[in-house]
Amino acid sequence: MDLHPDCEQLGFLLGVWRGAGEGSYPTIESFGYTEEVTFSHVGKPFLGYTQKTKHAVSGAPLHAEAGYLRAVGAGRVEFVVVQPSGIVELHSGTVDRGTVDGGALVLQLDGVHTTPTAKSVTDVHRQIWVEQHAGVTTLAYQVSMAAVGEPLTHHLRATLVQQPSG
Repeated sequence: MDLHPDCEQLGFLLGVWRGAGEGSYPTIESFGYTEEVTFSHVGKPFLGYTQKTKHAVSGAPLHAEAGYLRAVGAGRVEFVVVQPSGIVELHSGTVDRGTVDGGALVLQLDGVHTTPTAKSVTDVHRQIWVEQHAGVTTLAYQVSMAAVGEPLTHHLRATLVQQPSG
C-alpha cells in the first residue's frame, strides 16, 4: 500500500523501533526500561502509533500507549496519544526533515484530558528525532511532564533502533 502523499514528510518514522530508556520524576524512583514503538500506515493522511515498555530488570510490563500522528500541512502535525491509565494527550507541532535519512518532531501540548480516576497531568512536551550513523537508524525521544502537582520536569529519555522490515 502506498504512503499517502500528505504523510511523505513523516515517512522517516515508519517501522518498528526497539531499544532502551530511562525514566525519572520527583515523585518516583528512577527506572530503566526496554521499549518497542511502531509507526504504521494504511494509505490515509495519518500514521498509526503504538508503544509498550517493560522494566529493564524484571521484564514486567510498565506502560503502553497508542494513537495517531496526523499530517496537517507542510511541516505541521497533530499527535493524539491515548494511555490506558486514563490520559489523552493532544499535541501539535512541526516536522523538520533536516536530512534525507532522518528528521525531527517538536510537539507542544494543546490539551490533556483525564478520566475521573486518572492521575492529574497538566502539561506534556515531546521531542522525537531520527538519525542515521554508520548505517544504523535510531529514533530518540525526550518527554517532560507536569503532573501530580509537580512543574514541567524531565520524565523520559530513550534511544531505539529501527528493526529490519519484513
